[in-house]
Amino acid sequence: MFLFKKIISAFLLPVPLGLFILFLALYFLLINSYAKAKFFLVLGFLWFILLSFQPISNAIINPLENSHKALFDIPKVEYVLVLGSGHITNEKLSITSQLSSTASIRINEGIRIFKILEAKDENTKIVFSGYKGFDKNYHSFMASQLAISLGVKKDKIRKLDKPRDTREEAIEMKKIVGEKPFILVTSASHMKRSILLFKKQGLNPIAAPTYNLADVSKSYSNIFSSENLYKVKVAFHEYIGLVWAYIRAYI
Repeated sequence: MFLFKKIISAFLLPVPLGLFILFLALYFLLINSYAKAKFFLVLGFLWFILLSFQPISNAIINPLENSHKALFDIPKVEYVLVLGSGHITNEKLSITSQLSSTASIRINEGIRIFKILEAKDENTKIVFSGYKGFDKNYHSFMASQLAISLGVKKDKIRKLDKPRDTREEAIEMKKIVGEKPFILVTSASHMKRSILLFKKQGLNPIAAPTYNLADVSKSYSNIFSSENLYKVKVAFHEYIGLVWAYIRAYI
């Protein structure tokens, strides 16, 4: 079921859907159905034009990122959990290059919060989650390596290797914290789904969103850009995840 979910969701993102529309245009062109070919050709161009337009991409992702505000007043808790993201092991590169940009930002935000708490309470711990996928190393291990290089002591780190998705991360985290509140660090766009999944498991997370993508750039080059299309990709992924979680009664 996990693999099925990943495969299906991969084809429901902006670029695959847009390419499918253009493929239909080509198909109808080849069979001399010109009216349908024109329709899908125009639809395909409009699809990419609109989704790469900054105001539209921001409007699509804003409801997700605005669901939880940034955490400025950090409450006293024992654990900080940083949710996993992507990585590719390559010993020829620095650890920051092996981790995805999303992962690096999440980890750095988690470490920032952890150090503020640790200065007040030496019993504070930071937890990194994430399985290895097709890589030889677990994501939790890669995240801990970055944390150690940034001055976090090894005995302050806990790793969750088993979870493959956010719901499984919630299940594993409950074994550590029970019903005690803890700080949850993840991307702003991912926070809404994460909080719902964690609360469904009876946990009490305190949202600490980071890596906000929605912005209003005054640069002309950003009015239409692949960066805007990326925002929509992230948003689509989250909306699909919310629908799936609702269907499966995970939230």
